[in-house]
Parts: sequence; C-alpha cells; structure tokens
Amino acid sequence: MDDEPGSAVRPKRTRIVGLYTHPPQGATVVCADELGPVTPRTFGPAPGWSLDGRRIKAPLEYSRGPDKTWVYGALRVRDGEAVTMTAPSRNSVNYQRFLELVERANPTGDIWVITDNLSSHHSVSTRAWLADHPRIKHAFIPVGACWLNLQEAWWRIFRREALAGQTFADAAEIRQATEHATAALNRRARPWIWGRPPPPPRHRRRRFVYCL
Repeated sequence: MDDEPGSAVRPKRTRIVGLYTHPPQGATVVCADELGPVTPRTFGPAPGWSLDGRRIKAPLEYSRGPDKTWVYGALRVRDGEAVTMTAPSRNSVNYQRFLELVERANPTGDIWVITDNLSSHHSVSTRAWLADHPRIKHAFIPVGACWLNLQEAWWRIFRREALAGQTFADAAEIRQATEHATAALNRRARPWIWGRPPPPPRHRRRRFVYCL
C-alpha cells in the first residue's frame, strides 16, 4: 500500500486536514497565500456622438502601468477573519512583513500557517526570521494540492468584492480597494469548517389520488 503513487504525500494531507478539524490546544490556524499580480490599467476616454446621432468609432486603447501589485492574504479559520497586505513584489522580505501582521493580529498562542512551497516561504532569510519568532509554525501543503488551502476559496470571494469590474490607475488604488474589501468581509465573517455539509433531508412528496 505504501508503494502506491501519491502515498508519500498522504501523511501531509492528513496533517493539514487535522489542523482544520482538530487544531492544537491554544493555537491559531491561518491559511496564507498570495494573489496577483494585479496590474494597474488606464483606459482612454469613450468616443462621443456625431451631430446626426451616430456613435463615433474609435479604437480601444489603454496602457498598462509598469508597476505590479501582489495581495498577501491570511484567513483565520476559527472565525473567518482575514489579514491582507499589498506589496510590489513577492519575495522573502514582503512575506516576513506579512507574517508580522499575522502575528500582531494573533497576540497569544502558537500560530500554524498553512501555505504552499513558494521559495520565499522557506528561504534562508525566512527561516532565520522564524527562528526569532518561534510562535509561528509552517505546515506546507503538497505540490498539486492547492485545494487544501482554504485561502484559495477566500480569494474567490475577495475578487468579487474588490476586483470585479474595477479599473485601477496605480498601486494606491489597489491597496485602498483591498483594505475596504477586507474590512467589509471581516464584518460578515463566519467560521470556516472543513468538509462538505450534510445533504438536506428529502421530504416526502404529497400523494395525489385520482378517482374515476
């Protein structure tokens, strides 16, 4: 049984699910991930109307800004509240800044961070930083199992709240949209429970009797 393909990652998957269903006593479980890059874009003005009531045709032209913005996010599983941060790049320095925000939002107990195996998450610099912050512990998900990270599902809700149908001129507008969306989602946050909810009971249909 141990020789089957994928058997080496099963203990990792079981460990991740165990953090969701049976978290360590007094510890906080958060799911962390990066979204992006979100690129600022500016569109030209819309064409006007001619004197005879016809639409003036004009080619669609827009420019992409040189700056790219990454959104860091961490979902706290027990109550559904999230911590977010924007950064111009995805590297060890910004990841450590983000972990400081997570640590500040959870001042007591150990913090288990469920995340992927991005190089900035386990670089030499990050490991040295973690040595000075022993409360933070990592649980890396296996390669190809991003569905184990609940932050991925939270990103779907975040995109609808902050990014859908929006055009951003610069990184400051992306940061403002991220802050407003995070505050709105935290106000209506609910605990995230691992597993599929039980199906609703099937009610017996009303029986009709036709008399001839």
